[in-house]
Amino acid sequence: MQYNRLGNSDLEVSEVSFGCMSLEVENNSESASSLLREAYNKGINFFDTADLYNHGLNEEVVGKALKPFRDEVIISTKVGNVWDEDGSGWEWNPTKEYILTGVNESLRRLQTEYIDLYMLHGGTVDDPIDEIIEAFERLKHQGKIRAYGISSIRPNTIREYAERSDMDCVMMQYSLLDRRPEEKSLDLLAENDISVITRGTLGKGMLIDKPARDYLGHSTEEVKELQRAANNTGNPISAAVQFVLDHSAVASAVLGIRTKHQLEEITHSMKSPVSSEELDNLRSILSPKKYDQHR
Repeated sequence: MQYNRLGNSDLEVSEVSFGCMSLEVENNSESASSLLREAYNKGINFFDTADLYNHGLNEEVVGKALKPFRDEVIISTKVGNVWDEDGSGWEWNPTKEYILTGVNESLRRLQTEYIDLYMLHGGTVDDPIDEIIEAFERLKHQGKIRAYGISSIRPNTIREYAERSDMDCVMMQYSLLDRRPEEKSLDLLAENDISVITRGTLGKGMLIDKPARDYLGHSTEEVKELQRAANNTGNPISAAVQFVLDHSAVASAVLGIRTKHQLEEITHSMKSPVSSEELDNLRSILSPKKYDQHR
């Protein structure tokens, strides 16, 4: 497992990170805890959760599982969404007040004195951006967080934070099937020493084992062509991960892991990288689609 620095922070994150949203924590928390610890044993040191997942239970399970080696792992969580009282939905609340109070609940659930990476869970240019930045900077000064960033695919929003803050990362959707970040965001972030954490790296599973379908302007037949090429490499998981890591801005690819078998597949695949020629071939198959609906 390789490790990369996150922005200008002192955090070194594994090139593959554990997306905890996929964990089955409701009825089988012990199994989820075992899977998290096994991932750590295999070299994954970066675990991503959010206060929104499972109404906070996800954070609780992650915190309990990783507590025995807390200082050896990087924990990321997110803030900005508030569950309705009846738990049927949530509302967007990116205020300074909520960020400053929400962090304390995440700290409690995670059973930790600090959060390594704290991210705004969404965002638009209409949010009180300066107040949000002020909240994150205050938490960093207080020692409650070590680094901060945003989770967003909106180019204009990303640009505002890149220009106005000292954030260390942006989490965004990026894959062989979704190359929109190449249009406006990746180079901008690299120039500002802001790291990217990718999600959706496996294209909703279509880059490894899920049936092809129309996706983000690509036809089913186009997706099938990419699938065939990825399978021909003999290691489609590694090909998908290597593609995103190939950009200098990308520090880690978040993969949703549900089972020990999936964990074994992912960690084993990273030991056998595909060639640069194979990556170039995959890159040439689909033309990148541009943003047409995100601010």
